[in-house]
Amino acid sequence: MGEYSLGDALRKFLNQSQLKGSIQAMQIEEVWEQIMGKTVARYTDKIQIHGHTLYVNTAVAPLRQELLYQKDKIVQRVNEALGENVIKEVVIK
Repeated sequence: MGEYSLGDALRKFLNQSQLKGSIQAMQIEEVWEQIMGKTVARYTDKIQIHGHTLYVNTAVAPLRQELLYQKDKIVQRVNEALGENVIKEVVIK
């Protein structure tokens, strides 16, 4: 067995566990305002990741429509924030 630093061991564990999506969703929630702006952050309710899909909930119909037009930009910004290509699709509810 090789030696790992604590950070490497945690990354390896997270990559193989079911917790990775939950932790990434928390990371996205923390930087959502920086990624999308204050107004969007204020009116989006819930952000979840299932597999390679990001789910964003909002009760504001005009915002929902605007986010639908920005799906590709959201994927790009979120992947940049996470530092890896995790998100392939965005679903706006």
